[in-house]
Amino acid sequence: MTKSIAVIRDRIERRAERAGIKLTGDVVLRLSEYVELLRKWNARINLTGLDDKDRGLDRLIIEPLVAAAHLPDKGTAIDIGSGGGSPAIPLKLACPGLFLRMVESKIRKAAFLREACRYLEISDVEVETGRYEALLSRPELHEAHDVLTMRAVRMNPGSLRNLQAFVKPHGVLGLFRRSSAKDEAVLGLEPPLIVRSRHALVGSLRSELVVLEKQSL
Repeated sequence: MTKSIAVIRDRIERRAERAGIKLTGDVVLRLSEYVELLRKWNARINLTGLDDKDRGLDRLIIEPLVAAAHLPDKGTAIDIGSGGGSPAIPLKLACPGLFLRMVESKIRKAAFLREACRYLEISDVEVETGRYEALLSRPELHEAHDVLTMRAVRMNPGSLRNLQAFVKPHGVLGLFRRSSAKDEAVLGLEPPLIVRSRHALVGSLRSELVVLEKQSL
């Protein structure tokens, strides 16, 4: 273990303890290796707003780990707009029973996601390069996932109506957002989606997870 990874590991352990999250040593190490790899790639291409402060770790690592308690830990997951890999990769490391499909439209970011999965030896994962709208034309992906996650994707009732096509009946959509965000998309929900629950994630970031359920029609 390099000195930089050891420093990141200690910081993650402290932030996780503060959030009341218990992690195994293996998960902490792999999360640390992920952050270090992200830091190195971020120096060459702008993957995400990673910084050296705890705020960056809270958003990239702690938010997904807190959210994991409120999302399925088995089955199939699809993450839309995966970017630098959060929340998808931390969720996958916390819930190894999930098969993970990450969707990213930018080629260099998709290349990073593939390298991260290879480097971290993450199995049961696929990276789709392209916009999620293009995947709607693939029937095998319709109602094929137990959970859909997304962060920093502009939402409205129309986009949610399209996205729910990827989710099985009684599956969920987990929306990572600011608790102060406007509720146009959620207030304008159309069947078969309903709001199941809301969960605070990191208080200092004023972030929350909104869980939508897809009902049977």
